[in-house]
Amino acid sequence: MSDSTESVVDEVVEDVQVEAAPDPVAVLTADLQRLQAEFANYKKRVDRDRALAHELAIGAVLSELLPILDDLDRAQEHGELEGGFKAVADRLVNVTAKIGLEKFGVAGSAFDPQIHEALLHATSPDVTTPTASEILQPGYTYKDRILRPARVSVTDPE
Repeated sequence: MSDSTESVVDEVVEDVQVEAAPDPVAVLTADLQRLQAEFANYKKRVDRDRALAHELAIGAVLSELLPILDDLDRAQEHGELEGGFKAVADRLVNVTAKIGLEKFGVAGSAFDPQIHEALLHATSPDVTTPTASEILQPGYTYKDRILRPARVSVTDPE
């Protein structure tokens, strides 16, 4: 054979090898692996979304209970929480705490606009940094989310 004939034959042989049908078992295996990975990702996403929806639903219910807890605190401060109703109030507070509701806000702590809502403002030479001098309404968190910021009176240095 001549050199030109050999080069044409080599090109045809290379084309035939490139166009050879892929192994059907390998193709089906690759498809199955891709589908399994997609399903695993879908399942993780659904589980994560379901947990988030559950957490948001509990947070919404707890947010609706906050005014009731405020009323119970005010009744306790005025000495009106006595007898059988005190037991009911204590149980409600314990159940919400068990679910994960946490009360925060301490008079005299540094003012943090992330967790405090300033309702009143005053100045004083007794403080060196902005301070939440009085807690007007406590704040509440649930699972590291602030359901309601603490409403405070802020005292700034003069």
